[in-house]
Amino acid sequence: MYDNEAKEGLGKGHGFSCLVENENKTLIDTGRDGHLLLSNAEKLGVSLGEVDSIFLTHSHWDHIGGLPAILNLNRDLEVFCPKSFSDKFKDEVKARAQLREVSTETEIAEGVYTTGELGKDIKEQSIILESKRGIVIVTGCSHPGLGLILDRSLKFGNVYGVVGGFHGFNQYHILREIRLIVPCHCTQHKKEIKGLYPKNCEIGFAGKIIEI
Repeated sequence: MYDNEAKEGLGKGHGFSCLVENENKTLIDTGRDGHLLLSNAEKLGVSLGEVDSIFLTHSHWDHIGGLPAILNLNRDLEVFCPKSFSDKFKDEVKARAQLREVSTETEIAEGVYTTGELGKDIKEQSIILESKRGIVIVTGCSHPGLGLILDRSLKFGNVYGVVGGFHGFNQYHILREIRLIVPCHCTQHKKEIKGLYPKNCEIGFAGKIIEI
């Protein structure tokens, strides 16, 4: 829905957002610019007013800046955010939606889990999705380290895929057994990952659709 790169006809901007559709519709992060997010959604034929919940990975503006625009569309939303978010931010969300503070790993919907807050300086949660092929992890920026995120997710099943920002991740061997690798947004070593895993790696961009 929102990425540094975009397919022709969509807007691009520094930030990340994607929509997960299974039994429910979950918007993961909201990019930096709500207007750009809504514009991309309209062009993709997606009604963000119909999402059931919003999952915020961490408090950086390029992941939460578009939130007010989505809350304006729907006042009956659940917003899952790390407990470490500022009290001011959480109070503003509480006034417009149902806030769910996350500190530890937990199931947030059927077949959908959060890793809970990971990391020290920058607290971040990732989302874990069950599929017939294994679990799929969607990250924000992987500030705690993609290795740690993968390790914490293994208790939910074998990892089939990982999608999202990988930041400066360069422990490439960790990805050897993963069948779906989709680096997005802030990933610094996309070319290296694609070069090592050409069959399994697909570069992410706004407008990309992944069916599992």
